[in-house]
Amino acid sequence: MPAASTKASTTVGAAADPASSLLAPGRPGYRRMSLALFAAGVAAFALLYSTQALLPAISADYGVSASAASWTVSAATGALALFVLPLSALSERYGRRTMMTLSLTVAVGLGLLVPFAPSLEWLVALRALQGAALAGLPASAMAYLAEEVRPKALVAAIGLFVAGNSVGGMSGRIVTGWASQLWGWRAGLLAVGLLALLGAVAFRLLLPRPQHFTAGTLSPRALAATVRGHLSDPLLLRLYAIGALFMTVFGAVYTVIGYRLVAEPFGLAQGVVGSVFLVYLVGTASSAAAGRLVNRLGRRGALYLAVTTTAAGLLLSLSTELVMVLAGLVLITAGFFAGHAVASAAVSRTATTGRAQASALYQSAYYLGSSVGGTLGAIAFHSGGWAGTVGLALLAVAGVVSITLYGTRVARAERRSLVVAGSVPVAR
Repeated sequence: MPAASTKASTTVGAAADPASSLLAPGRPGYRRMSLALFAAGVAAFALLYSTQALLPAISADYGVSASAASWTVSAATGALALFVLPLSALSERYGRRTMMTLSLTVAVGLGLLVPFAPSLEWLVALRALQGAALAGLPASAMAYLAEEVRPKALVAAIGLFVAGNSVGGMSGRIVTGWASQLWGWRAGLLAVGLLALLGAVAFRLLLPRPQHFTAGTLSPRALAATVRGHLSDPLLLRLYAIGALFMTVFGAVYTVIGYRLVAEPFGLAQGVVGSVFLVYLVGTASSAAAGRLVNRLGRRGALYLAVTTTAAGLLLSLSTELVMVLAGLVLITAGFFAGHAVASAAVSRTATTGRAQASALYQSAYYLGSSVGGTLGAIAFHSGGWAGTVGLALLAVAGVVSITLYGTRVARAERRSLVVAGSVPVAR
């Protein structure tokens, strides 16, 4: 009888306090969830940027310029930007876990076909399809975390997912670099496809079933109303712009860096160029630490630190000394991943309804920035060398600074008006 009473009281307590079943560090399921989304991030980013380290080899094989070869990256990120919103709407109806599983499955299947593309046009087309398939993952993952994780642990959880992205980006580039040097760039792409397959299987086996998802309807009118609501929120608009500008910097730098390092005065081999992407480990650490940065400095303070670090890295990368260039890449990577983790977590916390759409709009802006940055970065490199690419990236950095300064001024003005009115400020 006492046992039954205890069980009944526990059930009633859980029903009265739904937050008690949310995931948090130390609670059952949190580690499995973290590992699952980490594996998904590894698989997705290994696939999404699989051709980036191979651009010099692709240019040489097809006899095309850097800007033409860069479309093998820009087509994937651009398609992801276009499809992330409609696929996030499907996740509202069919579930985050289902959408993420389907996205990874299709993307991995295409990843095993990409190495056999007979021409650059076919390669770009397959990469665009792959990007569209991957569009179902990022926004669904952010929405899953916002629904299943306690608010105080959300930034850290998203930071770990972003850390998986950085590990995927790093491992994919390293694997393709060395495999390309040994057996050609097609073998490099095949190796990444197999790596992503392992990550997708681990994700499906580990991810806990969602406990707080409520299926919605596939109403175009409701979707349009939700999107209009998010786009009318000034804070969300600023966060979307910040994500796009940060990714413009990152897309420009990492699309072009391989061309710079294989040329004089560096003259590095393809495998060594791929190993340069070990600096992504710095991004893994900085994104995972984003929660602590926000707790210590506040959201805008963390963004100021991230953008300052990125700008310092860009300036340092102008050096003709390899050690200085690598140090610059470390700072660029650390600043970018910290800024991305802070901005994406702020989107999830700001949106109280339609979280998948809010995250999808952020992802659309983010990957549009990647596509634009990759293409414009290659054009700037072709016309002005590495200094041209850095100049483009610094313009994007200036945009982030301007938006963050404006947000700071708005927040201060709101606080002053609340103090005058005697109101209690609402944390956002």
